[in-house]
Amino acid sequence: MHINKGSLAFEWAQYGMRFNCISPGPIETKGAFSRLDPTGQFMDKFIKRIPAGRIGEVNELVNLAIYLMSDYSNWINGQVIRLNGGEYPSGAGMFNQLVQVTNEQWDALESMIRSTKGS
Repeated sequence: MHINKGSLAFEWAQYGMRFNCISPGPIETKGAFSRLDPTGQFMDKFIKRIPAGRIGEVNELVNLAIYLMSDYSNWINGQVIRLNGGEYPSGAGMFNQLVQVTNEQWDALESMIRSTKGS
């Protein structure tokens, strides 16, 4: 999809056509969550992975789609717009789980780091 979107954006821009993609994170809908998480036991795990601290809402996805179709976004072409409360970048880094470290653990880590040579 990513390659096709970029190719189409390049080829058809001269005709005023734009090709963008929306890559949404979890958005709770009855159809999706009643099948993917029928017991509701995974919802907390979904939310903990998202820096914004919540899952998306349908109206946020709709608003983005409407904006991308409008003339207000006519300079946006060939893009993937990630609508996920920061979930995508938070899962990409090796040390992103350090947000779970307590203040006491940070103090201990700092003490260990400062005790090494050249710090």
